Amino acid sequence: MLSIENLNQYYGGSHILRNVSFRAEAGKVTVLLGRNGVGKTTLLKCLMGLVPAKSGHIQFDGRELTRLPPYERVRAGIGYVPQGREIFPRLTVAENLQMGLASRPRGSKLPDLVFELFPVLKSMLHRRGGDLSGGQQQQLAIGRALAGNPRLLILDEPTEGIQPSIIKDIERAIRTVAETGEMAILLVEQYYDFAHSLADQYLVMERGEIIARGAGVDMERDGVRQLLSV
Repeated sequence: MLSIENLNQYYGGSHILRNVSFRAEAGKVTVLLGRNGVGKTTLLKCLMGLVPAKSGHIQFDGRELTRLPPYERVRAGIGYVPQGREIFPRLTVAENLQMGLASRPRGSKLPDLVFELFPVLKSMLHRRGGDLSGGQQQQLAIGRALAGNPRLLILDEPTEGIQPSIIKDIERAIRTVAETGEMAILLVEQYYDFAHSLADQYLVMERGEIIARGAGVDMERDGVRQLLSV
């Protein structure tokens, strides 16, 4: 569903992304791992159009997205959960979720899936987003992305600063979404055990390049944990 070919990006004279190529398929979780500062978040920002790609191609469902603005990528069916959640703290939970409907036709309603995955949000609809715990805010950020009914869900380190019980809820939610077979999931993560539990395929990034890739079931055999700890 998502195809990235020879993507390059620079900050000033620094070559941040170096000929990055990979695919993410519907019904599967593609996990991108790497230590801090290797280019993972920059890659996601390129995919969303928040940072322009210097060269290369981004195709989604056969459509070229490389030069499209972010809102067109959302309309094409991409949902994005940024690092740090970036919810609207002064808006209620309901209003935050409704922001996820902005790309859909007027009068669209929140998918039932949002509350099936995160029932706690239904009981907090009238609370301000800023009053939620960090884990609840992460669930809200994912729910907001799912509100747009995306066919590709991109998550940037969803376990960062989250308590273990909520991490388990998020893991179950991602697995449930993948098992529908209708959505491709691209998960950027540093927490190895979480990534390993979900990965259908993995990619390891170092200094802006993909240095290893393979099937999720082979991560231990391939020494992925050691690549992240070097």
